[in-house]
Amino acid sequence: MDPELVIRARHGDGEAFASLAVACGDRLHAIAHRILRDVDLAEDATQQALLAIWQNLPTLRDPARFDAWSYRLLVNACYDEGHRRGVWKPNLALLHDDAAAPDALGQVHDRDQLERGFRRLSIDHRAVVVLHTYAGLSLEEIADTLGIRPGTVRSRLHYAVRAMRAALDADERPALGEVAP
Repeated sequence: MDPELVIRARHGDGEAFASLAVACGDRLHAIAHRILRDVDLAEDATQQALLAIWQNLPTLRDPARFDAWSYRLLVNACYDEGHRRGVWKPNLALLHDDAAAPDALGQVHDRDQLERGFRRLSIDHRAVVVLHTYAGLSLEEIADTLGIRPGTVRSRLHYAVRAMRAALDADERPALGEVAP
């Protein structure tokens, strides 16, 4: 993010903040959607984060740290929104007719399994996975963004991957009383 734009917004320039919001809004929404797995919740969390950014911008000491700082406010808004609503809604998407090809069906099945495994993760684990795999942050950057130790980030990432593998393995096992093919 342009540090000069951040400095101007930090000093109360509404137009500069509007430019910041436009520049980072889609990215923040995409991360919120990946964490919360619900478009409406992600929109609410993104708006909460943008409001928190505007309100707390004067306290930002290092304009070069704007991105990490805004991620922290977004993740906190995701936590608040997820806990406030309490229930995670299923996220259904309609498939186009061209998805009927065998390869496409396999991809849809794989994506569905990953989605189910991801939904079983706690919001703490989801945040670490999304910031690492989607936002491309290093473990140290995630630790700084979330205000936790790097070892905690490594632990959450490890247990998130382990939980996803367990969920995928559980989905592949036949139910009691079923005969495996």
